[in-house]
Amino acid sequence: MGIGITKILFVIKFRMGGWWYTLLFKNAGKRLLIQKPLYLTPKFISCGNFVTIYPNARIEGVAKYNEKTFNPSIHFADNVSIQQNVHLTCANKITIGADTAVAANVSITDINHPYQNINIPVEKHDIEVGVVEIGEHCKIYNNAVILPNVKLGKHCVVGANSVVMAGNYPDYSILTGAPAIIVKHYNAATAKWEKNNF
Repeated sequence: MGIGITKILFVIKFRMGGWWYTLLFKNAGKRLLIQKPLYLTPKFISCGNFVTIYPNARIEGVAKYNEKTFNPSIHFADNVSIQQNVHLTCANKITIGADTAVAANVSITDINHPYQNINIPVEKHDIEVGVVEIGEHCKIYNNAVILPNVKLGKHCVVGANSVVMAGNYPDYSILTGAPAIIVKHYNAATAKWEKNNF
């Protein structure tokens, strides 16, 4: 009986998650589940229905850096899953499409820290910002890095430990490596998966 009650209480706690964040988010759909984030800036985040954010995620909208101000927009569509320790920073716009899963320890950013003046530490330079768009039904595997001005089409896969640089990646692409390249794609004309020749 004791174990049963403990399990029920755990499920209730898990389901409740950070429900109160829904009061602070720019937009929040139904059944938002947030588990002990490391850091969130909810006023810059909008979520569809059934979005899940697991522990220790840092999801940060950067409204000011040095003397420049920004208007960040972070959007998770329906059924997006953000696993533990994801680090997402946004000063402009990051969108993640419906049913996309982001695995543990992934970094996603639309911010670049340029290094031009050697007399100033890198972190003290003004930032450059872009846009990140991740399509629906994608899977981003563990430890991947998504950099500014990346546009992933729908049904794309990014392999573990990959670094995706700026560029447009078409639907049904599989990317691996650092920097990531398309190693395989689905050819709609032949209805077959094809390996890319390098």
